Amino acid sequence: VPLCGTMANPFETMYKQIPIVTRTYFTLAILTMLACHLGFLSPYQLFFDWILVARWFQVWRLVTCFLYFGTFGLNFVFHMFFMVRYARLLEEGSFRNSTPDFFFMVLFCGALMTCVAPFIELYFLGPSLAFVFVYIWARRNEGAHMNFLGLFTFTAPYLPFILVIFSLLLGSSIVSDLVGVAVGHVYYFLEDVYPQTSGYRLLATPRIIRALFQGTDPTGFPGAGRPVGTQLLLLLVNAIPLVLLKKK
Repeated sequence: VPLCGTMANPFETMYKQIPIVTRTYFTLAILTMLACHLGFLSPYQLFFDWILVARWFQVWRLVTCFLYFGTFGLNFVFHMFFMVRYARLLEEGSFRNSTPDFFFMVLFCGALMTCVAPFIELYFLGPSLAFVFVYIWARRNEGAHMNFLGLFTFTAPYLPFILVIFSLLLGSSIVSDLVGVAVGHVYYFLEDVYPQTSGYRLLATPRIIRALFQGTDPTGFPGAGRPVGTQLLLLLVNAIPLVLLKKK
């Protein structure tokens, strides 16, 4: 439904063109930043800590640690831009018509990060996941030529490392970025390199995830006919703002 009269809002149109998984992640990250800025949430409620998860059953931290990119500023915009851009390029490119595989890639890389994070005292993993998208896209598009701020050109595989250097110049810690590069390389090796050399695929998407995104909703609720997983993500995106407004 258009936001204004019969003419579609350009932002609304652009937003709805973003693939569902990328759109959901982008929306939740923006809402999390706003919720913290407005005082609905505190970063202390969101950071990742295995002890709080295992001993106090604060399982939401397994998700919220990926949604908080910090307060609004240059570093936030930097990671958000590259997260949306390269997650979208992946979802519309090498994962086109394969939403279950893309969703599983996000889950696998996220799980791997939570195993690494306690050893390097990394509490917010969103920036790392953003660099996973950048790294995997770069490795799958090795022939793509890119330009950095009009200063020099390079091929795509160098992109993650140039962004790490740029992040360093911004005065940000590059630990989370390097973790994203490392985890992205693990996924790339297991999914793209190892199957070609061994003939075995280790990261087959579980059937339950395929069922969520490829099955259809048999109910008569709005949106019936869409994959169940897609409807769940849309429900999540639409429900959270209402919860925050109600809380306010």
